[in-house]
Amino acid sequence: MARRASSGPNITAIIGIAAFVIIALVGAKIFLGGKSDKIKGGTPLSMQEFLDNGNSLRGNEYVVSGTVDQRWPRDDGQLVSLLVDDSKDLIGIEIPATFDGVNIERLQKLTLKVKFREGGVPVATEIARQ
Repeated sequence: MARRASSGPNITAIIGIAAFVIIALVGAKIFLGGKSDKIKGGTPLSMQEFLDNGNSLRGNEYVVSGTVDQRWPRDDGQLVSLLVDDSKDLIGIEIPATFDGVNIERLQKLTLKVKFREGGVPVATEIARQ
């Protein structure tokens, strides 16, 4: 009696399953975790302009990066002082209560997009860790 050849694993099926898993993982990353920690676009803040006359910047948006020096929690958000990269200057930035879910600690490196309101006060509109 002749022996029948045993059928091994179907290579096409294995390749198909592997391709499906890879596509599913990439799709999940794009749709669920695709939020980038980088702030896109924006004009870098000139500290000299800010120090000369911060009120002239009101209504404009800028990007500033640095290290958190101090933070002061408030009922409606918090205030942080940021030691600006490439400068020895500190800038106070208001963090609205909409960012309560963002954990900000001293000595943390951040990039913030800020919009200047009346009086030349910078208010964060986006926050990203460096």
